[in-house]
Amino acid sequence: MNDTFLESAKKQFEYYKMLGEKTFNQVSEEQLFWQFNQESNSIAMIVQHLCGNMLSRWTDFLTTDGEKEWRNRDTEFENTLKDRVGLMARWNEGWTCLFTALNSLTSNDLTKIIFIRSQGQTVEDAIHRQLAHYPYHIGQIVYIGKMIRNDSWASLSIPRGKSEVYNVDMKNKE
Repeated sequence: MNDTFLESAKKQFEYYKMLGEKTFNQVSEEQLFWQFNQESNSIAMIVQHLCGNMLSRWTDFLTTDGEKEWRNRDTEFENTLKDRVGLMARWNEGWTCLFTALNSLTSNDLTKIIFIRSQGQTVEDAIHRQLAHYPYHIGQIVYIGKMIRNDSWASLSIPRGKSEVYNVDMKNKE
């Protein structure tokens, strides 16, 4: 059962990674840095934050606190990335760290206690924590993409007004 959990978690992370990438593909380089207002985040800022979080949480996952001393979370919300290439490098760096750590785990690891900001939790709980955190931010990325693209947005799920067609297609595939 626990191996099933790890495989399921990997699939969920892969799915949300794909949603982010499909959004990046729909926006221009300039739009990656667009902010609705001074208090909102750009796609690039969210990518920086996700990468910082992933590197902090998943580096030495079983042996060190998930909030690393070298992390500077506040700078993740500054526009320090300059282009799509840099953005994609950060995106991939974070995901590589996450999947490397996940792929090293076994079902025996799931009940081990790890720490994030000095708070103990099981490995399974820590994975659930990140499965809530990352989709939250990737949803923001998708929403920003939809705002920018407006009626040029290509749906990443079931297009508006197409639920019935989608359901019929799914039944026919059975």
